Amino acid sequence: MAEKAKGKMEQAKGKAKEVAGKATGNERMKAEGKTDQVKGKTREVADKGKEQARGVKDSLRDRRQP
Repeated sequence: MAEKAKGKMEQAKGKAKEVAGKATGNERMKAEGKTDQVKGKTREVADKGKEQARGVKDSLRDRRQP
């Protein structure tokens, strides 16, 4: 769950950078903001995949127990 929160924070930070870059005409900052947003979304999706895998593992373990 912590990774999901980190991902959301990274996305928010990236959006702020992108907006600041647009406002100042700083293309590099704008690009960094977009990159941060993608990194945050990737982190969030990876955490979701881990949670799903954990759920499958738990359900399989429950099946084997009498």
